[in-house]
Amino acid sequence: MTSYAIIETGGKQLRVEPGRFYDVERIAAEPDSQITIDKVLFVQTDGTISVGQPLVEGATVEATVMSHLRGKKIIVYKMRPKKKTRKKQGHRQELTRLMINSISLNGSSSKPAARAEAVIEAPTTEPEAEPAEVESMDVEAVDAETTADE
Repeated sequence: MTSYAIIETGGKQLRVEPGRFYDVERIAAEPDSQITIDKVLFVQTDGTISVGQPLVEGATVEATVMSHLRGKKIIVYKMRPKKKTRKKQGHRQELTRLMINSISLNGSSSKPAARAEAVIEAPTTEPEAEPAEVESMDVEAVDAETTADE
């Protein structure tokens, strides 16, 4: 069973799991630095649930800042009909990509599950038996028979 938490960052609530990355509002931290998020609203680990009122006491989420980026461009277009007034403006949101390392609740942490790598074995090939010999047919004799029937 996977553990997850609901955190609040950048004025938004987000469901996070260890071992995954998420794009959140810009956080003032350098890339490759570790951050701790204390605003944890809900934690579910190993079938136990902790719900905060509003925050879960002693719960933290450890994350690594992977990079800073900008979101997809949105166009804001305002027009007042019959007034010849138009305003077109674009916006790209500043984002931070976080990799969630672990979710901790009162000291016990839940790290990402180790992914079992599939072991691909080469099929064992046994020497195949040689195909049985096919009797060769005389092609000219077959052609002569088909022309005779017509």
